[in-house]
Amino acid sequence: METEHFDVIVAGGGTAGVAAAVASARFGAKTLLIERSGCLGGAATMRNVVTFCGLYTLGETPTRVVGGIADDIIARLRSEAAITEPQRFRGVFVVFDPETLKGVLDDLVIEANVHVMSGAFVCDARRQEGRLQELKVATHGGLRTFSADAFVDCTGEGDLSAFSGASTRYGNNAKVNEGSMATRFGGIPSDITVTADDVAQAITKANFHLSDVTKNRSVIIRLPRSGDMVVFLASEDYDPRDSFSMAAAEQRARRQTRNYLQAIRTIPGCESAHLSESGPEFGTRESRHLNCRHQLKWSEIETRTTFDDCIALGAWGSEWHERSTHQSSFDYPPDKAAYHIPFGCLHSVDTDNLFCAGRLADGDRKAGAAIRVMGAAMATGQAAGLAAAMEAQGSWTVGELQSALLSQGAVLNYSNSR
Repeated sequence: METEHFDVIVAGGGTAGVAAAVASARFGAKTLLIERSGCLGGAATMRNVVTFCGLYTLGETPTRVVGGIADDIIARLRSEAAITEPQRFRGVFVVFDPETLKGVLDDLVIEANVHVMSGAFVCDARRQEGRLQELKVATHGGLRTFSADAFVDCTGEGDLSAFSGASTRYGNNAKVNEGSMATRFGGIPSDITVTADDVAQAITKANFHLSDVTKNRSVIIRLPRSGDMVVFLASEDYDPRDSFSMAAAEQRARRQTRNYLQAIRTIPGCESAHLSESGPEFGTRESRHLNCRHQLKWSEIETRTTFDDCIALGAWGSEWHERSTHQSSFDYPPDKAAYHIPFGCLHSVDTDNLFCAGRLADGDRKAGAAIRVMGAAMATGQAAGLAAAMEAQGSWTVGELQSALLSQGAVLNYSNSR
């Protein structure tokens, strides 16, 4: 089969990948978006991670610091009453209905004329003389090869980057953020308030064996339409690059969800609770990073370092989930204010036409844990997609990229935050 050529190929159709593909296509690039699942959205639609974190600053009066394509997504969800106002638990976030989001993301890519492949998994790539040439995907129809002038890796696991031979690493110095299986419970009346303390006390009273559950506390999310409750309790130490490790972790986590259901049913008003959905995919928080031209450091966030190549503002704190203890911590940025995310942490150190976004972005242990969330992912995705479209056209500068981002409604400085 003849190799089809695109200006830009984006691998991975989560929030970062959709933002990258839409930004690229709106700039005029012929863009292919490759997604292995049957819908777009990634963690937002396939992993029950139903919160957009990182859109707002964390102070007493939250300020929205992510615009552009995120504006489109939020406005469309609001028009269908499928997103909440900002809520607070450690950080500030909004809750959305994942089924509505699927349709919103479909509309965005269709309107932008993005070419979308679903059920397609990047399985190989070819790199030559510091440039990525083509990739190969596995589909139910067999193997297919596509070439492009520029590429964006939004796979989460960094498959495209790693298979091409570009410089990557797993985690940060043997430290990798732990994953959790987001679990959705139905049958809880909407007028029943369930708090994190209620759930923790119920789990403690159940007196489970240490191997039966991993946590007793998490944020409690109620979906805006169904009223279903989502928790992030079942956690496991696994390697997302290893399918055997993933399968074992998923099996253990699903056993945990049944135990959590027993405990939740003991909370007054929750006697009829039932398990609506576990996963269906495990919520990996960290896997590979693309080694880029700049590694964002937590010390730079702490000092609110300004970067000439700033392409987005971050607002989330360093949310760390420890694999050995299953405990979590949250370090706030200074003054709970926004900080710069430089373009250098999205541009491959050794492959000129390869960019990344989302949790592949290059940050040290704490900085990477801060910029991996979906609010920041939409911002870094939009920047990476525009950079790829400009790379496909020829020579370009970061200043031109920043101007293009501003023309698409992105927020690059504190003065034009919402």
